[in-house]
Amino acid sequence: MIHQIDTTDNIVAFRALAEVSKDDFLKVVVPSVEHLVKQINEINFLLVLDTDIENFTAGAWLEDALLGLKHLGKWNRAAIITDSDDIITFTNGFSFVVPGEFKGFKKVDFNKALNWVEGNIQIK
Repeated sequence: MIHQIDTTDNIVAFRALAEVSKDDFLKVVVPSVEHLVKQINEINFLLVLDTDIENFTAGAWLEDALLGLKHLGKWNRAAIITDSDDIITFTNGFSFVVPGEFKGFKKVDFNKALNWVEGNIQIK
């Protein structure tokens, strides 16, 4: 399941818990991202992983990929917050293959990640 996290108007933020399904993406993530694109014409995205990546269903992965491709040129900043070093490394490498900046953060750095996605701080 995915819950939206209340934040500033220039980002969308979510927390993933337990199993994440196609329905979660279609009912929570997609409408929020679509609304943000209409409002500011870019995507600033934050996802807190409070579940194992294996708990994402195939349908969830497909919807995630389709959403990313649909708005490929709109991605500005995306932060994935997890304690998995593998996911952080993968996320950091994503910036080399798609437009936008992608960064992985440890859970203890939630505020830093949020400030970065909001555009309040620069991180190299």
